[in-house]
Amino acid sequence: MASELKRLLCASITKALLIDLEDGLRGEALKAFTVVRDHTGLDLKRARESEGQLRFRMMEHRFEVIAELHGWLRLEGGVIPGTELKVFQPFLRKEIDGQGIILGLAAIPESTSLPPVNKSRKAGVTLNYDLVPRLDFDGTGPKIGDIFVLLVVARDRGRAGHIEEVAIGIIDAEYEAFVFYETLDKFLSDDEETPGPMPTEPPKPPSAQVALKKNVSPFIPPEKRNDEGGKTGTK
Repeated sequence: MASELKRLLCASITKALLIDLEDGLRGEALKAFTVVRDHTGLDLKRARESEGQLRFRMMEHRFEVIAELHGWLRLEGGVIPGTELKVFQPFLRKEIDGQGIILGLAAIPESTSLPPVNKSRKAGVTLNYDLVPRLDFDGTGPKIGDIFVLLVVARDRGRAGHIEEVAIGIIDAEYEAFVFYETLDKFLSDDEETPGPMPTEPPKPPSAQVALKKNVSPFIPPEKRNDEGGKTGTK
């Protein structure tokens, strides 16, 4: 299931969007820290509390602006399509080949931890009901409509104003666990390393054949050698 979800996400969420979002969110986090430090005069406790609130609101705004520039649309009237569920955060939607993705933003305290439940996220995860295998009574299989996906951000506890991790997560309909979670670095690097299509025909052998001299063993690379009995194989 995870590999299927990743293929779907790679087809729907472009690399350019993710790179722009990561740059924008990291920039807003640093800006929020600087504003509170330089312009509020608050003591340390109040400064940290204020920075947390300001950081998320600034990131939320930047998230919405960047996603719209990449062709994502706000939910009309704040209502999830095909439902009567209303959301109060900037969720954006895009449809590719009939598959809809609704993208939201959430802050998490540390890597892989679930973001706090609120009305908007609770409404969003209801779309993910069919992502968990269920009994197929009618033999038709799951009918997956829109999928709710979160870009999750964990602040760096050791460096003020910095982000430790940005990841893509899909939470199950019961809001109990991630059915998919991958850091943005891994998501993007795997996409870059995806091999291209294999050639349809194997390369033709050279026209001239080279014969080995008699009684001369073929060369065996060092990594293929085994000291025990001269057998070959990988470690």
